[in-house]
Amino acid sequence: MDRTDAIRRQFGAAASRYRVSSYHHASPDLAALLEAAELRGSERVLDLGTGTGHTALAFAPRVAEVVGLDLTAEMLEQARALAGERGCANVRFELGDASSLEHADASFDLVTCRVCAHHFADPAGAVRESARVLRPGGRLLLVDSVAPEDPAQDTFLNAIELLRDPSHVRNYSVSQWCRLLAEAGFAAEHLASWGVPLDFDDWVDRMATPELSRAQLRALFDAATSGIRSAFALRTGERYGFEIPIALLRGRL
Repeated sequence: MDRTDAIRRQFGAAASRYRVSSYHHASPDLAALLEAAELRGSERVLDLGTGTGHTALAFAPRVAEVVGLDLTAEMLEQARALAGERGCANVRFELGDASSLEHADASFDLVTCRVCAHHFADPAGAVRESARVLRPGGRLLLVDSVAPEDPAQDTFLNAIELLRDPSHVRNYSVSQWCRLLAEAGFAAEHLASWGVPLDFDDWVDRMATPELSRAQLRALFDAATSGIRSAFALRTGERYGFEIPIALLRGRL
């Protein structure tokens, strides 16, 4: 099974859970993303990895048009249903790959990508494609879980993410994202970072993580060093959980 098939299989099965996920429709990063967009109201927006459409639908009332793109048809079905419920007529959803966009050069004012880039097999390609489809002066806004700069903490986060979700590729660090943006011609800005508390059961239930993997995850939490515990605010015992590091970056052409 290739990477695209793995993503479609994993997220197709999870689509209905992502539609009602409190993290995806109401976490603080969505409000921060809207603020960082500096919207005028006339923008044409492309939302990469739109999933069930929470980001696209948050932008829709504030802009002229939104196109939501995702690899998984089941996710897009949920997004269209949400758009219908909310009466959003200026949004459309398309099946597609962020690293190979079927859109013309200089056809968008803003590209957004929220909590999905860690699934990209070719993040540099996705950033280059974003630059290609943006008009001069356009912006790319990226929100994602990020790895700390410390190698041990990086390894821990990516290990638990992969155990929880086999379609995970990599959480990159802020410095790595800034380098990818700069290489694609963007002026890169790291606007903010924060930790988002996650309940362990909700986190693994959302991806239907098998029980063996859940047990391995708890074992990793239990055996974590004091430095790892502190970095991710690990909670063990009766109720497991942790804080995932999130960063907001902006690239300007």
